[in-house]
Amino acid sequence: MTATASKRDVILVTIALFIATFMCAIEGTIVSTAMPTIVGDLRGVALMNWVFSIFLLTNAIATPIYGKLADSVGRKPVFIIGTTIFIIGSVMSGLSHSMLVLIIWRAIQGFGGGAILPVANTIIADIYPLEKRAQVLGLNSSAWGIASVIAPLLGGFIVDNLSWHWIFFINLPIGILVLVMVQLFLHEKKRRVTSRMDIGGTVWLTVMLLAIMYAFQVIGQTPIQWPIVALCVLISVVASIMFIRRERLAEDPLIPMGLFSNRTFVAQNLVIALMSGFLIAYEVYLPDWTQGILGLRASMAGFAVTPSSLMWIVGSFIAGKLLVRLSPFRIINISLAFILIGAIIMVLLPAYTPFVSFLLISMIVGTGFGLTTTTSIISVQNVVDPSEIGVATSFNTLCRTLGQTLMISVFGIVMNVTMLRGVRQTDGASLKMMDKLINPLTANELSGTILPKLREILYQSLHNVFIVGLLLIIIAYLVNWTDRKKSGAQQSGAQRD
Repeated sequence: MTATASKRDVILVTIALFIATFMCAIEGTIVSTAMPTIVGDLRGVALMNWVFSIFLLTNAIATPIYGKLADSVGRKPVFIIGTTIFIIGSVMSGLSHSMLVLIIWRAIQGFGGGAILPVANTIIADIYPLEKRAQVLGLNSSAWGIASVIAPLLGGFIVDNLSWHWIFFINLPIGILVLVMVQLFLHEKKRRVTSRMDIGGTVWLTVMLLAIMYAFQVIGQTPIQWPIVALCVLISVVASIMFIRRERLAEDPLIPMGLFSNRTFVAQNLVIALMSGFLIAYEVYLPDWTQGILGLRASMAGFAVTPSSLMWIVGSFIAGKLLVRLSPFRIINISLAFILIGAIIMVLLPAYTPFVSFLLISMIVGTGFGLTTTTSIISVQNVVDPSEIGVATSFNTLCRTLGQTLMISVFGIVMNVTMLRGVRQTDGASLKMMDKLINPLTANELSGTILPKLREILYQSLHNVFIVGLLLIIIAYLVNWTDRKKSGAQQSGAQRD
């Protein structure tokens, strides 16, 4: 933003970015709520998972491309183009008449959505100084937590009172509002494009990400088709080698390889990927605990993670204060301590833990989430050249996406294997009964004799999931320790700001 930008313009742009982030964040959960109705209407249950998977795939692929374009042609045009593509994909998804057509437009929607979070965070880096930036980034990131609570309620209301088509159509007026606000109030100098887009690097990166993410999609299915997984691994390895070779020779690489010689850049991105893996386990499987074991309704399950969204903002404010005094290594040590405490408690909790305990745990880990996410983003922004902030921010976003997408498949395997073993060892139990157990509306259909046994199976499954989550945080600690000698990096970055 130019020096002539008023305080009003900065505030209005920030509001627009929050609305855009919330619009993108709510999309995944609101579609989940409406999916049973969509499947019943379009009759495509076999393709149901691809409605979610394709959005994540194209979103991840587009993220680094938009980051590079944001540095070369400007944040504003890239954000507007990405948001416009997202809106078009949303409207056409709502107009879909078959599951296959819906999947195609969801791919377009995901490709557009790949611009929203990374470019929004890059714009925030442009218009706010270091300490204030941390607070705004935390507020913007909290949109994901807020969306996880509101989306099921909003999705249910739309499906019950309008139709499933409107869960997509609702993005049209919201998106237009965002576009108008950004067009009117975001002012930046025009950038002169001095080099051609790295097409070769883009192609190889796309192939690599597609192969990796598809492999984990296959791993998450039953039965696992190992030949396909092996082929995807082979393709991803070859594509990775070709991508690195291309980037070393490219005049203006999509992701400059020099970034990976910076220890803080590498460590912070690995930490956020590992933390995001734990985050998805916490947000996805905690509701299974409160519904399947405690027998609470879905609305109460959503409230179990609500404190983490609120404390996320608090953690970001704390990060803003700490970033001007401490190195990323020390702040991440502090932030991971919060998450580690929550992870250990989750592993040690008995099955019938009072609901209020989950609220306290959510407050603890939420503080850690806010501290870690904000510190990670700002650290990678501060250790790169100003001309590479867009690339660095988008790569950080890509690491978060990959961490969540890949680990949800791993957690699914852990969950399914444990449940299958438990069902086989329990007389009269079946996997269909486990499906009924997780839904409190159908759990009453199960006999009082088998119900405690099924809940024990579910508890053991969730227990194993959170053991894996705990291991992720321990590994994150070890990764962060490799950055311990970079104590001056943050201070130099702060001085540049």
